[in-house]
Amino acid sequence: MTVHERNISASIDPVKLDRLAEVAIKVGLNLQPGQDLLLTAPAAALPLVRRIAEHAYKAGAGLVTPILSDEAVTLARYRFGQDNSFDRAANWLYEGMSKAFAANTARLAIVGDNPMLLSGEDPAKVSRASKANSIAYQPALEKIVNFEVNWNIISYPSASWAKQVFPDDEEDVAVAKLADAIFAASRVDDDNAVAAWTKHNAVLRERTNWLNGQRFSALHYSGPDTDLTIGLADGHEWEGGASTAKNGITCNANIPTEEVFTTPHCRRVSGHVVSSKPLSYQGSLIDNIAVRFEEGRIVDAKASRGAEVLNKVLDTDEGARRLGEVALVPHSSPISKSGLLFFNTLFDENAACHIALGQCYSKCFVNGGQLTPEQIAAQGGNKSLIHIDWMIGSDQIDIDGIHADGRRMPVFRKGEWA
Repeated sequence: MTVHERNISASIDPVKLDRLAEVAIKVGLNLQPGQDLLLTAPAAALPLVRRIAEHAYKAGAGLVTPILSDEAVTLARYRFGQDNSFDRAANWLYEGMSKAFAANTARLAIVGDNPMLLSGEDPAKVSRASKANSIAYQPALEKIVNFEVNWNIISYPSASWAKQVFPDDEEDVAVAKLADAIFAASRVDDDNAVAAWTKHNAVLRERTNWLNGQRFSALHYSGPDTDLTIGLADGHEWEGGASTAKNGITCNANIPTEEVFTTPHCRRVSGHVVSSKPLSYQGSLIDNIAVRFEEGRIVDAKASRGAEVLNKVLDTDEGARRLGEVALVPHSSPISKSGLLFFNTLFDENAACHIALGQCYSKCFVNGGQLTPEQIAAQGGNKSLIHIDWMIGSDQIDIDGIHADGRRMPVFRKGEWA
């Protein structure tokens, strides 16, 4: 670690960083004795990687295998790589990941790269590389979206990310501010963070139990520039907070999380909606997204910024224009109250109600673990190479639940649970 990196690292509270590592292992993954762990992270996050390895081995981990990425190496590819290389990906790596997950290896991802890293690069190359990577990642991704193993995503406040969120501050100040925001959202500013997560999970479980008891057939969103009906998949099930993977381990896939979510019916979405927050995607900021759905498919899409990127995403495959997730988040969530745009979906999606283009989660079905891909598709589940969340909720949005017989029930009023 260079002197500069040590100075930046000193801006991060070591007690809370260690607590985040502990929460990742005990709450995020609920790592079991003897279980292996596959860990991916940006090189800048090494201080957190080391603490996670320590807590993992204390919990009885079999083998911890870290895979690190580096922003400078990524940029070198775009600036000096051969053109045909952008249609390739490391298939062997993802095939290895798939084998690891099949052998019950837990999955932990630390995110923290500069969200605008590729903003100055050729968007066509970015799109090609993303598609190639998505195709290669499918064998491993299928095991994640089907919740075959316990997995978790957390964040580390890298300097490059912090400067995006706090551009007017000196680097060390920006890192300290982002670290504090991450720690607060991840509930590790509490001395007993594990107990705080137990309490939070109980609140989310109350919400999912109520929604599952209602068995709504659709949700209707109304508000400024919004009149959207989202049909819910047949046999859908709401999830939120801690969930049990197919390997029997209960974990929190996302830290932080404020959402309850389920699978929409990919052929029963109609109307129009606009985004309430910008979407940061592959180095581009896509703002003021406005789309119109007919029979589940986006037939018209616009954006005041990043429209070219948005349309490339929508053309990824047939499922890219359909929904794979619908999530409810109150406007008063801690992340929303922070007033920050994190440029990171893990955080920004927990500031507002959102929808996701692309692949659905099979766990969001009753007995989803026993359903075949064909059964999931027949019940309205979507299939795609992508899964991209974007925010549509605000303090001006009302949501009604619609029963199969047409009865309506308030779910959200002015952005809050009704």
